[in-house]
Amino acid sequence: MLKGFFNVPKAVNEPVKGYAPNSPEREAVLAAYTTMWNSQIDVPLYIGSEEIRTGNTKNITAPHNHQHVVGKYHLAEKHHIEKAITNALESRKAWANMAWEQRAAIFLKAAELIAGPYRARINAATMIGQSKNIHQAEIDASCELIDFLRYNVEFMTQIYSDQPKSDSTTWNRLEYRSLEGFVYAITPFNFTAIAANLPASAAMMGNVVVWKPSDSQVFSTKIILDVFKEAGVPDGVINVVFGDALMITDTVLASRDFAGVHFTGSTHVFKDIWAKIGANIHNYKTYPRIVGETGGKDFIIAHPSANVKQVVTGITRGAFEFQGQKCSAASRVYIPQSLWPAVKEQLITDVKSMKMGSPEDFGNFITAVIHEGSFDKLVSYIDQAKKDAEAEIIVGGNYDKSVGYFIEPTVIVTTNPKYTTMETELFGPVVTLYIYEDAKWEETLELVDTTSEYALTGAIFSQDRYAIEVATTKLQNAAGNFYINDKPTGAVVGMQPFGGARASGTNDKAGSALNLLRWASPRTIKETFVTPEDYRYPFLG
Repeated sequence: MLKGFFNVPKAVNEPVKGYAPNSPEREAVLAAYTTMWNSQIDVPLYIGSEEIRTGNTKNITAPHNHQHVVGKYHLAEKHHIEKAITNALESRKAWANMAWEQRAAIFLKAAELIAGPYRARINAATMIGQSKNIHQAEIDASCELIDFLRYNVEFMTQIYSDQPKSDSTTWNRLEYRSLEGFVYAITPFNFTAIAANLPASAAMMGNVVVWKPSDSQVFSTKIILDVFKEAGVPDGVINVVFGDALMITDTVLASRDFAGVHFTGSTHVFKDIWAKIGANIHNYKTYPRIVGETGGKDFIIAHPSANVKQVVTGITRGAFEFQGQKCSAASRVYIPQSLWPAVKEQLITDVKSMKMGSPEDFGNFITAVIHEGSFDKLVSYIDQAKKDAEAEIIVGGNYDKSVGYFIEPTVIVTTNPKYTTMETELFGPVVTLYIYEDAKWEETLELVDTTSEYALTGAIFSQDRYAIEVATTKLQNAAGNFYINDKPTGAVVGMQPFGGARASGTNDKAGSALNLLRWASPRTIKETFVTPEDYRYPFLG
């Protein structure tokens, strides 16, 4: 084995490309988009060294053109999940024992593959499969994923270098072992970077993984797997399965070797998983790690001193980028009466200026929501708001799923601060505003804190430093990521560690060393140089 204290390249955040007209990156991503749009992919299960095609398949379609098929993926049966677990456990010994710098090199290479030859492909796949416009695809599938891979390597070395004190008589060491067993990664549709990071962060720390991606993110999953393969992730380290989520989860959680779950998704599903782990606790070899980032009902509150244009931009970007399908998206907003006329005028103007359609057209700010189930759910809330006396839609409210799952960015104003769309996570391009009396600033802060079960992100807009201080204190438990004079979305790896508490998850902060620590099992080693040979202490003399 090599000897040395190795330094990894200093992590830097990947610059976001602009995709301006006639730029090389614009031409490259449109060429990749066209090629992928006119091709068909066949995505198997990846178990050990095998690519398994079961013949039981589902089509991969584009949300903005749901009749257009771009590929298919194969569904697993229970025995495939059991096989994935077996393969993971067989791969664990070699992977866990691999020198950390070798693991680091693999994921650093993956970062550079995405930054270079795979950039256009992973962005185009995210545009097609998840209907992200090019800016949203770039900041997610390229930049954030590159940042996760680079910074996690740096965080890993920081963790390993954190060692206990020793003295002349004793040498104390901390060994950061992988978990004994395998990790189950369950990933969402909305961020390609999260989909890759959940299995990769656990694997980087020497763990083996069974990964179940979202059915609505399979298209970009295939590019992630191509990158990991080329970067040198060994067979069996990350095993990928698709299919019935309940069957897969029940099979995984029944295994005695289940060592942890890395989850991003709905609060309800995460709570069900937690309950099943509890019910099986006597069966496990060890106490499983449970790490989850779940729902959000994220807020913006404007103080009477706030800048109107800044507030409106915070709302429009925070609520409507990627059609509001971010767990951090602004979905409830509190505006003081004194600012409301100006905010209303600017907000309506801005929303009406937004173009909607295919992400292939770079003039479109809004594209489609992810699938028909999401579309129908959102429509039900919009239609109800049209009927309710305590709600008014001031802009948007139209929808059409004949070609794609398109919903206009919609702004609801309510007279009831506990109106259903102020409390319920919708996960779409719908934001609800409540207008409060200027004099009730602190009372409204209390309302913000107590309205939602979630506590993921939130933002305050104010030019008054006393007001900012009061809000920062009063809302300390209302959001794990709190923004001052900015929208409540867009956390950057290495800068704003991401995660929330309450019903929003375990707050284990993706994009920081805190998350990686969850995938290590430290062992303390004490070595005594001169060992005692008599049990008697001096006091016995």
